[in-house]
Amino acid sequence: MAKEKPSIPKGTRDFSPEEIAKRNYIFDTIRNIYSLYGFKPIETPAMENLSTLMGKYGEEGDRLIFRILNSGDFLSKANIKDLNAGDSQKVSAQICEKALRYDLTVPFARYVVQHQNEITFPFRRYQIQPVWRADRPQRGRYREFFQCDADVIGSDSLFNEFELVKIIDKVFGELEIQITVKLNNRKILAGIAEYIGFADKIIDITTAIDKLDKIGLEKVNEELMDRGLTADAVEALQPVLMLQGSVSEKLASLRNTLQTSPTGLQGIDEMDEVFTLLESSPAYCHVELDLTLARGLNYYTGAIIEVKAKDVAMGSICGGGRYDDLTGIFGLPGVSGVGISFGADRIYDVMQELGLFPNDVLTFSKVLLVNFGTEEQKYAQKVLFKLRDAGISCELYPEAAKMKKQMQYADKNQIPFVIIIGKNEMETGQLAFKNMKTGVQELMDTEAVISYLNKI
Repeated sequence: MAKEKPSIPKGTRDFSPEEIAKRNYIFDTIRNIYSLYGFKPIETPAMENLSTLMGKYGEEGDRLIFRILNSGDFLSKANIKDLNAGDSQKVSAQICEKALRYDLTVPFARYVVQHQNEITFPFRRYQIQPVWRADRPQRGRYREFFQCDADVIGSDSLFNEFELVKIIDKVFGELEIQITVKLNNRKILAGIAEYIGFADKIIDITTAIDKLDKIGLEKVNEELMDRGLTADAVEALQPVLMLQGSVSEKLASLRNTLQTSPTGLQGIDEMDEVFTLLESSPAYCHVELDLTLARGLNYYTGAIIEVKAKDVAMGSICGGGRYDDLTGIFGLPGVSGVGISFGADRIYDVMQELGLFPNDVLTFSKVLLVNFGTEEQKYAQKVLFKLRDAGISCELYPEAAKMKKQMQYADKNQIPFVIIIGKNEMETGQLAFKNMKTGVQELMDTEAVISYLNKI
């Protein structure tokens, strides 16, 4: 009987050395810019207590959390009646006490509360780790993927929102991706909900509006009706969602519409301040006020941010927002935070499609030393370690194979330089140094090779 071929779960991926090199290019770019802005790294466990995660992401998010079965006889804690009734929700809560993290923000809030006595506020942290979601796999959407988060917690200043937009601008500028940054404010959305007479339906309204790009206005309106809004309320919402004009014109119109909503006016003031800061130090990318932007996560309370690539049809490649009391659910109330998260996997897909990765990203070894036999190998070893001591990545072909095979190895692995050491080279100390791209070969001693390679 033929053995079944090994496979991996849907929505997960293996990564080749070339893919890892490209991903590291993205991670390193983001990490360096986070460090430039004074953010400090932390890491949290892959799994959290289920109680830490549940109820933080909304109804749809909670369904996508990967639960982990309790070890041992996990069914012993299950209620027999619930089992017999087939109540999967109740049974799951009884047999799963832990889960894979859904994002990095909620674990960060837990971290802040747990380590509050060790942290100096405001605390600027970044975190680059994988997260897991039981989502339906599709292009740009995976069940295991990396997020690259930066958050400032313990500060109410809107200067933080401004700085996060500048970080977004700089990261995508470095990666050469043309983007649009969309900004909105949950307080404005709350004001709109009050204006149409359904303040208690803010979660339903934002959940539906957040799907506008995916399903279109007609389907969003249908969903709003299904969620309990009246036809009059949905009709009153239309001119607000479709509002056109400059940022100042949109804010002025909103200020007139929401003049009886203190919450809505506060959101307008906050957006006005952020855009004023951006006027004093403009971003290179396009930044706009998008009143249809809602973002589905329930913990956002103020500014919300979303980034789209201009040249590729792809979902959000970065997003974030302000959360005023996420730590409060863990026992530390009144600590406001704001953050962003770069979706490294979607960024990778965008860069791959547009051919934006630099050619030298795939250079692992800069030099290959050819192996002609026992004596030549001994000599080459000394050169090899001198090059490595000088910080030059290099390798010695491990056996005395045919010259053609060794050169093909260098080509396939994109090694740009080859050093050939035969009897003459050993006697003279002048190494045959070949540029694989140009085909030019010249004689150099080891120090000259080091000097040349360190200059390029």
